[in-house]
Amino acid sequence: MTLRVNEIFYSIQGESTYVGRPCVFVRLTGCNLRCAYCDTRYAWDAGEEMSVDRILMRVAAYDCPLVEITGGEPLLQAETPALVSALLRKGYEVLMETNGSLDIRKADAACVKIVDIKCPGSGESRQNDFENLNRLGQRDQVKFVIGNRDDYEYAKDIVLNRCAGAEAGHLLFSPVSGKLPPDRLARWILDDRLRVRLQIQLHTILWPGTERGV
Repeated sequence: MTLRVNEIFYSIQGESTYVGRPCVFVRLTGCNLRCAYCDTRYAWDAGEEMSVDRILMRVAAYDCPLVEITGGEPLLQAETPALVSALLRKGYEVLMETNGSLDIRKADAACVKIVDIKCPGSGESRQNDFENLNRLGQRDQVKFVIGNRDDYEYAKDIVLNRCAGAEAGHLLFSPVSGKLPPDRLARWILDDRLRVRLQIQLHTILWPGTERGV
């Protein structure tokens, strides 16, 4: 039972409601989307085969209770649910960030899913599996990466019409770094009285210009 792993590293969680917490990241190789703003293109192909047991050993070395499985797209690999379950059995708090194109029920319900909904500016909005919005657990979160006003209006429409059951604090609006000024997105949210959480990638502030291992 192996997975193709791009990198495993220890850093500060830069996104979601877990922002600011130390976290071990397991970045898996491969993605079925090619978003225009992707900042992890190095994970599309490169990686090494690792057993679940070996991944668990690497994670344990950091002595950190919070683990995020990310990518790429983690759910592309058939053994990802087994890795999630193994981490949960070890007592870790497990997050999984997914691009929203695949059924999130593949992973254990105890894992917190951070589900991207792709806006038009990504070039991949037609790949959204909107049924995932009906599959969310109480702790799961929905993320919109927003590059312009059209993306914002698209995300706002989904929040108002498809996310009625989601907690406002679990609806994350994140500006595309270097493209949409965060204060502009903040103003749109305030003007519309939109009940969402503005999210700025903390790791890009702490380690600007650093691509890997953060």
